[in-house]
Amino acid sequence: MRPAALLATVVSAVCAAALLAGCVSPAPAPATSSPPLSTATATATASPVSSPAATVPAGWKTFTTSDGTLAFDYPESWTVKDPADEPAEGGIAVSLVSDSGKTMATLRTNMVTGAECPVKFPFMVYDAEPVPALAQGGLTPRFVYEGRTGPASEDPAGSLSLAFGITSGPEPTGDTACPIFQFFTWPPSGAMFGGVYDPFDTAPGGPTNVDTPEAYMDTTEYKNVKQAITSLRPAGKP
Repeated sequence: MRPAALLATVVSAVCAAALLAGCVSPAPAPATSSPPLSTATATATASPVSSPAATVPAGWKTFTTSDGTLAFDYPESWTVKDPADEPAEGGIAVSLVSDSGKTMATLRTNMVTGAECPVKFPFMVYDAEPVPALAQGGLTPRFVYEGRTGPASEDPAGSLSLAFGITSGPEPTGDTACPIFQFFTWPPSGAMFGGVYDPFDTAPGGPTNVDTPEAYMDTTEYKNVKQAITSLRPAGKP
């Protein structure tokens, strides 16, 4: 089974088990073929914490959602598609698109979520940073850039699924974790703001992506999308 199909199957199983809780999952992170990871890498348990986000670069724009509740900053050469598709009832659905035409992140609100975890995978956390502006009920969500590896029985060559976004979920512990499920608590229910990284998917005219998740963190594209996502805040606040 291809990695993307594996993730889709897992997420479908999660939603089926949590149907009564109203599980609404984001599009699963497209899995990417990757050289086999060492055991130490594939079973990483420590979550690195980045330094606070830098000051917004000159020339960046600010987008405020149509319902007037949230705002975020983004590079002047990028665009915001609003609406990106059909939003949840009473919510919004917008996409942040790079200058090469690639959808970098999607913001959705009014999402009802709930999930169980029937299957766990080796996990990696490459980057993490709290997003205090979105704190609710004493809980501060965090930005994470994380990965999951698929079982060798499904893909002998190894597989890796990568995604970045904001989550209110508990930090994984041990050697394995549930499928990537990046949602954060936001009135009246939940929201998501994140995207996926696929080293083999490049928008026409865009730069060739790097082939390791660690190297991607050093690219301007990653730094820009991370800063845009972590700038999410209640509208009207700096």
